[in-house]
Amino acid sequence: MLAYLFRRLWQMIPTLLGVVLLVFFLFKFFGGDPAEILGGLNASAEQIDAIREQLGLNKPVLEQLWIFIKQIITFDWGKSWATNESVASLFSSRLPATLTVMLPILFLEILLAIPFALAVASVRGSLTDRTVMILSTVAVSISLLVYVIVGQYVFAFRLGWFPVQGWTDSVWTNLTTYAPLPVMVAVAVAIAPYTRLYRTFFLDEIGHDYVRTARAKGMTEGTILLKHVLRNAMIPIMTNISVALPGVFVGSFLLEVFFSIPGLGREILLAVNRSDYPVIQAFAIYIAFLTMVVNLITDLLYKLVDPRVVLK
Repeated sequence: MLAYLFRRLWQMIPTLLGVVLLVFFLFKFFGGDPAEILGGLNASAEQIDAIREQLGLNKPVLEQLWIFIKQIITFDWGKSWATNESVASLFSSRLPATLTVMLPILFLEILLAIPFALAVASVRGSLTDRTVMILSTVAVSISLLVYVIVGQYVFAFRLGWFPVQGWTDSVWTNLTTYAPLPVMVAVAVAIAPYTRLYRTFFLDEIGHDYVRTARAKGMTEGTILLKHVLRNAMIPIMTNISVALPGVFVGSFLLEVFFSIPGLGREILLAVNRSDYPVIQAFAIYIAFLTMVVNLITDLLYKLVDPRVVLK
């Protein structure tokens, strides 16, 4: 496994380099002139040239690319064009709020969807199964914005259980007061599609011969589901979680906007509106790196869940 780990880490280098080149040239040739964006409509040609000189945009393309690579290696992205704040400090200060929302969402989605889908799969064809599938189909068809509006109206305005907006420097206060409502909304959105998908994984395993053999040997249905079906279905479930993880990260960004949470997501959306290239480029590289790391960890977990998996 150690050899596989080093080999995968080595393979990540050209992949990340490809992402770096893609991000650099997309912003270079299709993102517009940063000097004109910063200068505004009333800037003179001399002012635009001065901004271009300050940002190093008048240097050769290869030299600009090398500067970009050095920023990635040193984690020094310079300063935000909009706020003049260091991009590194901006990320480090906004990330805790994002994680406060994202991690409970990810944990609850897994904790609730897997056992719920397993329970529904165990009664396939029953009235309960058909009812859950109909409700899940309806829930999937509803927009996130509807969940947000209904959640804010019912739990914040009518019942007064949670505030609609707000955030503090206390992690515990955020977890118990401000984060529960956006977390509830996100879990309500995700539980239906995950239940449908995981139910399919479990039904596929239940139809295999080893389940019929276990039943013939007198094993209880609960033992079969928990000891055999669940374990064998974990590989596609883990694959889905690893693929969906960046989506959870980005999805939490929308919640930050709706609930005015001062996290990384709201800052990224503001950066897009302001054409704040240093912030956008840093985020694009970080998301690509996070995706590769998550995929690597998932591949290693395959071996832990199923020893029969051969890592090549």
